[in-house]
Amino acid sequence: MKSWPIQDAEARFGEIPDTCLKEGPQLVTTDSEDAAVLVPIREWKRLQQEARPTLKDLLLAPEPRADLVLPEHGTAKDACPSHAALSTLDSDP
Repeated sequence: MKSWPIQDAEARFGEIPDTCLKEGPQLVTTDSEDAAVLVPIREWKRLQQEARPTLKDLLLAPEPRADLVLPEHGTAKDACPSHAALSTLDSDP
């Protein structure tokens, strides 16, 4: 991948897209640090498709899908009177 200091990239911007299409991605640097990459549109679209998770990926992901606060196990039924009445029916005499 060819590297272009920002000053060269600004002065010769018309060359960068052609070079990108012929040679692949082009790196632009500022103060010797990587700042941006120009890639051919076909490659960009391919990368975008690969980066998009499928529904299956989302459903199987270990990360939570919502910011739900769930009560500790057993505490919700204690807070609801109807659950308390049901729990007395379930207990053995």
